[in-house]
Amino acid sequence: MNHSETLRISTPSAREIVVTRSFDAPRRLVFDAMTKPELLKRWLTGPPGWSMTRCEDDLRVGGTFRWAWRGADGTEMSMHGVYREVVPPERIVRTECFDFGCAAQAGEQLGTLVLTEKGGKTQLTLTLLYPSQEARDATIASGMEQGMAASYNALDELLAAAPAGGGSPARPR
Repeated sequence: MNHSETLRISTPSAREIVVTRSFDAPRRLVFDAMTKPELLKRWLTGPPGWSMTRCEDDLRVGGTFRWAWRGADGTEMSMHGVYREVVPPERIVRTECFDFGCAAQAGEQLGTLVLTEKGGKTQLTLTLLYPSQEARDATIASGMEQGMAASYNALDELLAAAPAGGGSPARPR
């Protein structure tokens, strides 16, 4: 599938990564796909050959999440965090810590997701604030861009399967 929307990544400060991406779907649908475990499992898989093996999510202030993935070669990674702010369907602020990387990062990062809708399309802006420039640079070097691009392309496909009335995306047949 040819995706017209592209992932854009910038580094506006020494400790930040800002990710932007547009989706041809209403904000409520994008928010649901990004917060409901049954939908997250269908698109948040990372690079080709990876799959989400765990998706626990308590979407409320003070609630926690834990997600895990496995690659075709058996490599595993996971992340967890705590929700600090949840404003459906427009904003989520949470801590994030990759279980293999917290020690290397000397702490956790703070993720702020903002969804804005215009003309039936949704603009995603994800700002990641790291504890240091070294942690930010290590994340960029990890291949995050390829994994995010693959996942967001899968999200495009999931959103395209949503009913015209804006309900949740249909289950695969």
